[in-house]
Amino acid sequence: MNRTAMRESAFRLIYSLEIQKQDNLKEQIDIYFESENIENKEAKEYIEDAILGIENHKEEILALIEKNLKSDWKIDRISKIDLSILKLAIYEIKYTEIPFKVVINEAVELAKKYGEDASKNFINGILASIVNK
Repeated sequence: MNRTAMRESAFRLIYSLEIQKQDNLKEQIDIYFESENIENKEAKEYIEDAILGIENHKEEILALIEKNLKSDWKIDRISKIDLSILKLAIYEIKYTEIPFKVVINEAVELAKKYGEDASKNFINGILASIVNK
């Protein structure tokens, strides 16, 4: 499983957790690995790190999103798909060694695949604004 596939799996789990609002993250991660037949050690480590990292830095990540929205927008107006992509991308930009250009490109690709027509521009704009600050 390559990094793009791992990132997409992490996004799908983040989105699922965004909808379900489950408490026991570790249990949800294990259920996801089992249901998606994810056995690759590197993939498991990456996905678990991303999910737990986003949870541990949730306030900072949401604050960054909120700060970079247009003045008439609120975070609850963002689709769950776009929010999930943003959470993963911001986590990777702020808390990992992955180059921000790679993160933004991958986030835009996820937005093209899963989001609405305007998602790719929205995601790109928010992430570019965060990186520029």
